[in-house]
Amino acid sequence: MGIRKLRNDIGKKIKYLRKEHGISQEKLAEGIEMSREHISCLERGKNLITIESLYKIAEYFNVDIKDFF
Repeated sequence: MGIRKLRNDIGKKIKYLRKEHGISQEKLAEGIEMSREHISCLERGKNLITIESLYKIAEYFNVDIKDFF
């Protein structure tokens, strides 16, 4: 799996979880202390997420971090 595909897959999962829970990018960003712009870039696969940020998102949505892979 290439890094680009990994970024895209993780971004799609973040967006899916956010929409499934009816949460805006702004609300998610506030909940995990990140900017809305960064959330947007992650969802579009433009930025590579850190393990720390991925862990925060997993905790926010009460899912296991492995669910992103």
